[in-house]
Amino acid sequence: MGYQSPLLDRPGAVAAPETHSEQGVPWHWGDPFAEQRTAVRGVAVVDRSHREVITVTGEERLSWLHLVLSQHVAALPEGTGTEALVLDSQGRIDAHMVLAYLNGTVYLDTDPGAEATSALPKGGRQPLAAYLEAMKFWSKVELTDATGDYAVLTLLGPDIATVLDVELGPEPYAVAEMPGGFARRMPWPRSSAVDLVVPRPQLTTWWDRLTEAGARPAGSWAFDALRAESVRPRLGVDTDERAIPHEVNWIGSAAHVAKGCYRGQETVSKVHNVGRPPRHLVLLHLDGSPEIYPETGDPVLLGERTVGRVGTVAQHHELGPIALALVKRSTPPDAELLAGADDRVVQAAIDPDSLPQEHAAPGREAMQRFRG
Repeated sequence: MGYQSPLLDRPGAVAAPETHSEQGVPWHWGDPFAEQRTAVRGVAVVDRSHREVITVTGEERLSWLHLVLSQHVAALPEGTGTEALVLDSQGRIDAHMVLAYLNGTVYLDTDPGAEATSALPKGGRQPLAAYLEAMKFWSKVELTDATGDYAVLTLLGPDIATVLDVELGPEPYAVAEMPGGFARRMPWPRSSAVDLVVPRPQLTTWWDRLTEAGARPAGSWAFDALRAESVRPRLGVDTDERAIPHEVNWIGSAAHVAKGCYRGQETVSKVHNVGRPPRHLVLLHLDGSPEIYPETGDPVLLGERTVGRVGTVAQHHELGPIALALVKRSTPPDAELLAGADDRVVQAAIDPDSLPQEHAAPGREAMQRFRG
């Protein structure tokens, strides 16, 4: 059995089904729709302690990370963060992480089980920490798998300041020190979000402190529904083995198009400068009347032709059943689509607000028909 958060033993905590991507942390606390509403209108706290944490120290920490990650971090200021990727040699996404730089240490937190393609010929895939260690060579850096030392909690909602007494700047990825850890402002899954990286032995203490101050417990269901609404991908759920950063809105936020000298940079630069990616990530509205839903990895169909792949599937407190999907750029924005396989096929329509600007108008007409 993999990681199991101690919060799963609390009354009201419900674990995700075995087929769900968010294992080891509470899926919800009894009322996932109310949890979402609180995360939008008040303040909620989500256990994301299954995430892995890696620390990087040493005098060459920033210059070395600048060479191995997709983001421009050579001059990352203290008290800030960013997002970054590890790509393979073809520019396909291996790993996604969020950074924080504080007191001479760079913290990388990433999805559980994160892996990267080895730089050695026929080296296969290896845990992200092992890949980074192998890429050190003679660089003056020290890497530590600090997952056993730190855990991640996320606060959501406009009333975060009522439960968190930390001086945190308003800009995205602003970082502030807390006892034993730090807070980092995030631009997703909603505009009001703060990650807390706390000492893992104090996870339940921090949870109790926040909930007693007024934060409502919320599960990964609420987090994923709000993330899908914002068209923010999760690696391995909303991506497949061919996905490149341009397809899932990670150019700029996690991949820098102008800096060189990182694996996969040629693909990033070429697609940015001379063409458009073959697919893009969109939000699908699903017909909920049959009360069946597609699953991650199911096809998106236009007639009998497969035009995409279903990623995150969620029930949203306002939008109803929704899904993220990677679809071919050539898919008409007003297309009448089907999402799912076998006995879980439902009608689907692309949300116009998730489309690139050139497709927006036809997509809005399609949504009016779908909702009408």
